[in-house]
Amino acid sequence: MIKPQMTEVENINTPGRVARVNTEKYEAMRSALLQALPPDKPGLTQAEMIRAVEPYLPEALWPGGEKSGWWAKTVQLDLEAKGLMKRDTGSRPLRWYRCSPGD
Repeated sequence: MIKPQMTEVENINTPGRVARVNTEKYEAMRSALLQALPPDKPGLTQAEMIRAVEPYLPEALWPGGEKSGWWAKTVQLDLEAKGLMKRDTGSRPLRWYRCSPGD
């Protein structure tokens, strides 16, 4: 059996923490999040984000959307750490939007 390729992900809430996840699923969710997220505030809530990525997810990787919420959160935290997403801390509930690194 061939081991899946792994990608290291960061966590904005725990600087310096790195985890390893399946590269194929990471790349698919990363693409879905970047397509689904608006480029400006107010952005999407966590629940809206999870629903918004569904049309972009390969059924073969997430049959029936199984565990896609966990993957969305994992990739969201990584993209925030890399500066590709931001959270609007002034909103309740929290909302996220796409940005360019350094914004």
